[in-house]
Amino acid sequence: MVICATCAVEYDEPAPDVCPICADERQWVPADGQHWTSLAELAAAGQHLTWTETEPGLVSIATDPRVGIGQTAQLVTTPEGSLLWDPTGYLDAETVARVRERGPVLAIAASHPHMFGVQVDWARALDAPVLVNEADAQWLGRRDDRIEFWSGERVITDSLTLHQVGGHFVGSAVALWADGADGRGVLLTGDSVFPNPDRTSIGFLRSYPNKIPLSGAVVERLTTALETLTFDRLIGNFDNRIDTDARTVLRRSADRHIAWVRGDFDHLT
Repeated sequence: MVICATCAVEYDEPAPDVCPICADERQWVPADGQHWTSLAELAAAGQHLTWTETEPGLVSIATDPRVGIGQTAQLVTTPEGSLLWDPTGYLDAETVARVRERGPVLAIAASHPHMFGVQVDWARALDAPVLVNEADAQWLGRRDDRIEFWSGERVITDSLTLHQVGGHFVGSAVALWADGADGRGVLLTGDSVFPNPDRTSIGFLRSYPNKIPLSGAVVERLTTALETLTFDRLIGNFDNRIDTDARTVLRRSADRHIAWVRGDFDHLT
């Protein structure tokens, strides 16, 4: 197994000449070409993971220094077991042990292919299935018996469900933790929708690094789908968040985005 150094997604060997995920218009290949790494190389360089409990039942796990895109994984723990969401492109024995201490891991899932990380290694270490949206199966660089395909909606526990919303990728998904935020609901979005740095608005892009917007029609469709869910807090793939009233922020941000791409505003006024 090798890992793309740019996006930190795992690939079976022999690896392709160029990572297909990075060669796509939503990502990028370095100017000096494709680079590969491995878990062993990363460990030898001193790579480690951080562990931050952000609220009861929710832990943020991140790479330090950043590996690939550098997403922050979210470990959601319910009475029935845990979900590891947007797994990182690195893992270590210490973090695996800490995850296991919180009980069985029911599933590992990514919001979209940029966030696959080393999901198969996580699955093997945690004895858990990897849930991959069927619409994004073509982006898998590594196949394994632990991978299970899903589409539409996937129930993990009574309080934890995956929902396919599309947009960024056809299979882009969110995870709804109904018991989070003291029962008001937490929505883990990856960058299916993206909590902005101002913490009061949300972005909608096909490509974040290359700044390709989603159309107004797509934004309306995915926003309408998300409005059927009950949540107050929204957390993105870098632990960026809207801490409260996130459904209101979502609609306000969607209306603003749709108006701009429709041409309602003149930049001279």
